[in-house]
Amino acid sequence: MRLRWYDYLSINLFWLGLNIRNNAVGAIFMPYLVDAFARPEIKNTSLGLMRTAGLIIAMLVQPAAGLLSDRSTLRFGRRRPYILIGVLLDLVFLAAIGLSWNYWALLVAVLLLQFSSNISHGPLQGLIPDLVPEAQRGLASGVKAIMELLPLILIAFTIAPLAGAGKINWAICATGGMLLITMLVTLFTVHERPLQVRPESQLGPPMLRVLGMLGGIGVGAAAGLAGGGLVGGLAGLIAWPFVGAAAAKATGVGLGGLVAMVVAVVVGVWAGVAGTLGRDDSRRHASFTWWVVNRLMFLAAVTSIQGFAPYFLMYAFAMTREAAAALTGNLMLVVGIFTLLTAIPGGWLSDHFGHRMIVGLSGLLAALGAFLLLGTTWVPDLRLIYVAGSIIGLATGLFTTANWALGTRLVPGPEAGRFLGISNLAGAGAGMVGAGIGGPLADYLNNYRAGLGYFAIFACYGVLFLLSSVTLVGVRRTRLQAEIGPAPAVPWQDTGSRFAE
Repeated sequence: MRLRWYDYLSINLFWLGLNIRNNAVGAIFMPYLVDAFARPEIKNTSLGLMRTAGLIIAMLVQPAAGLLSDRSTLRFGRRRPYILIGVLLDLVFLAAIGLSWNYWALLVAVLLLQFSSNISHGPLQGLIPDLVPEAQRGLASGVKAIMELLPLILIAFTIAPLAGAGKINWAICATGGMLLITMLVTLFTVHERPLQVRPESQLGPPMLRVLGMLGGIGVGAAAGLAGGGLVGGLAGLIAWPFVGAAAAKATGVGLGGLVAMVVAVVVGVWAGVAGTLGRDDSRRHASFTWWVVNRLMFLAAVTSIQGFAPYFLMYAFAMTREAAAALTGNLMLVVGIFTLLTAIPGGWLSDHFGHRMIVGLSGLLAALGAFLLLGTTWVPDLRLIYVAGSIIGLATGLFTTANWALGTRLVPGPEAGRFLGISNLAGAGAGMVGAGIGGPLADYLNNYRAGLGYFAIFACYGVLFLLSSVTLVGVRRTRLQAEIGPAPAVPWQDTGSRFAE
């Protein structure tokens, strides 16, 4: 049975509310409230800690909720009960964020929101595989992509102005209201058929794969800290006789931070894929592993730039957190528009010019945007920031479409869900790397010299963009199989919520 035009909207509408919540919390509420509660000299570290802890919860809860919904035989449907429960809890924990009185109360509220939001996020992944005929899934996925990008524009006209006026609690209420409306429409317009027989598959093996990836990211983080400490220490010793102890230490920290990010990504992905697929499979599918490295490097850079943007704006233009929240909304509007401009034709471009070429180009474009930001660190220029944001938006739109298309050509069809699920779990590690290392790096160097921390992390993210293109050398041109079958209905294939990336 073919879907009607409004079915595409009803099946995907909750993605709109979910991403309004995620982007509002990640780009507006968390930076705004952390700035209110944390000491200025450690606010980037405090924000990075909050984002990293949230991602760990997301990596565990989202696949577990998705797998439980796979086995649900409730008369109300497999996915919608989880969406309902998740949103009701979301409203409680959004209120807790608004009522937070210090950093630790805020941290608890954000982690609880991560828990509840992923109760609905995981099962939501299953609506398209459950309800959309295979021949119509391309269009349905396109509508889903638009619903994921529109919040960047909507927040600029609704939530960001409220926060900019100091009405943070009203902004939180608006977020909860939009989330509630999209949930109710989904509940009453999406019609699921109850599962008659519970699947015999066990929860253990899929969750072990999740733990394998999480363990791999932990190994990568340890390797990154070790490698970054070694290289940074050597760089500091070499620089010491020429620039003095303080400057040498700052040089070592900056270079060590960059090395730590790169090593954490590469080692973390390889260890995670090996721990999840097994060492033999990870070597056999080396192109897939390098594709995941490419994906994680790009996402680590782009999500971290978005996360730390409000604090950079506060420093560069000596503005209040309210003014920074409003300006962040305007930047999200610009980035959202330019991302949409390339995300929609990105599939056509990658089909005609090659997926690797478009993915590589997106990394180079994004690097250009990141390096343009460096020029505004000590000579603030809002026009240049908008130009940089536009370029990064264009690059992100191209990357979003072309990178996923490339990945689907690198996985064995019968195991597509297993492989692509791993890649998305690795995407959660992007936030851990970018924010977990970038936050302390920014604070240390900012305390040495005002603005140096933001210069250093934007430079690091620019290098990650460049290296994301370089890693494509490890991705073979040939397809690993003659024909790619459709991915199984694995509802936890998407990564954690954007507000923790």
